[in-house]
Amino acid sequence: MIGIVGGSGLYALEGLEGVSEKVVDTPFGKPSDAFIVGKLRGRDVCFLPRHGRGHRIMPSEINHRANIFGFKLLGAKQVLSVSAVGSLREDLRPRDVVLPDQYYDRTKQSTGHTFFGDGIVAHVSFAEPGCKALRPLMAEVIAGCVTTLKRDVRVQAHGTYVCMEGPAFSTKAESGVYRSLGFDVIGMTSLPEAKLCKEAEICYQAMAMVTDYDCWHETEEPVTVQMVIGHLNANTELAKVVLQALIPRLPDVPDCGCGGMLEHALLTPPEAWSPEVVARLRPLVGRYLER
Repeated sequence: MIGIVGGSGLYALEGLEGVSEKVVDTPFGKPSDAFIVGKLRGRDVCFLPRHGRGHRIMPSEINHRANIFGFKLLGAKQVLSVSAVGSLREDLRPRDVVLPDQYYDRTKQSTGHTFFGDGIVAHVSFAEPGCKALRPLMAEVIAGCVTTLKRDVRVQAHGTYVCMEGPAFSTKAESGVYRSLGFDVIGMTSLPEAKLCKEAEICYQAMAMVTDYDCWHETEEPVTVQMVIGHLNANTELAKVVLQALIPRLPDVPDCGCGGMLEHALLTPPEAWSPEVVARLRPLVGRYLER
């Protein structure tokens, strides 16, 4: 199963066959919406709009734990994320694409970015936040789609994503500091997904699609919703083409190492785990109890 998280502008996935909706209950509450399940290019796919259909959920309101746990319950081994971002660099223009390989956390909700606690402590390695196999493959596929479509789109196969909470956009002071630190793009949603996918032992890679220059660019107007919508629509069209081309090329059984991230991360010995927490986290830690 391949999971897809749709961001601003991507609320549905075209081309799915045998479509059904699955309402998933998780120990962490309700996901953003029902999961849309079906086959795309012969592969089992489950799709979730992170802001809900109709864009009803603000970034700071997203229940990321429920979303990623839902993908785990449905059997997703890989999660592809599509998200709108602001550019922090002159050469990353609206409609360009960045595949982040690093994150900088400016949120205040870290307790909502882990499945663990309540008696089970785990520290996953987050030095390499994304999947080392997904990112180069995604870069290759996007570049091919851009060429085929004859679009003037730059594809950057690496970069640092600053994750803020929103819903307001950055101040000029904040934007200037991020630029001075050499960061590439800014958004509000990808970091918690990356962290939780690590804990869920799911491969994850974000496709960050630029909609604006944040507010630092002196020759550009400050970012507005109206400005963003036009770029969102163009980015959404490209994202759909990319997903159609990418999904058939994903391995049935990933061999990148993402599936074993908890192997050396669990500090609390299993004999100390409470039955209640074990019951809640069994989809994540069950196989470590059986050894």
